[in-house]
Amino acid sequence: MSDILKKALESEAATAAGFADDVARFRYGDHGIEDWISVAILWVMSTFVFLQVVTRYFLNNSLAWTEEISSYLLICLTFLGSAMAVRKNSHIQIEFLYTLLSHRAGLMLALFVDILRIAFLALSTYLAYEVTLIMQFQYMAVVSWPLSWVYGCVFVGYAAMTLRSIQVIIRHWRTKSSELMIAGVGPSL
Repeated sequence: MSDILKKALESEAATAAGFADDVARFRYGDHGIEDWISVAILWVMSTFVFLQVVTRYFLNNSLAWTEEISSYLLICLTFLGSAMAVRKNSHIQIEFLYTLLSHRAGLMLALFVDILRIAFLALSTYLAYEVTLIMQFQYMAVVSWPLSWVYGCVFVGYAAMTLRSIQVIIRHWRTKSSELMIAGVGPSL
């Protein structure tokens, strides 16, 4: 463990704030590539928003491009962040029906839902690709960059969600369980 982490763990402020345990359990391997890209996009977007606030309210001379670029970065962040949620299988889900089903029926339903999700995301990936090709000739309002860059992020986000969904269904198949099935709830086999 690095000296910085040791000092953070030993800090009374970290313990009082309640995040000392989070720092102790942190592992780089628990995070996917989409997590790190999302963090980078968030920092860039935050910098542009801060720059916009400073130029608008303190200098009384707003930079118009910062608002437009920040909006497009938010779109990219949304779709890449969704890939992170798919990997963790943490999107909003309804678990009530699974509590009424046996383990086997719940697993079959969970796998069916996983297949539907993969089909939907694969179709969305294809449609996002088509829109990306169409938007090559459309340009952003303030800066002269093609909008296909933004839709390219949407395409990459959908492709990542599709791949992560395939990983999720493989995990569900191997473990014979799903996050939707609450352990110890519902009828037994």
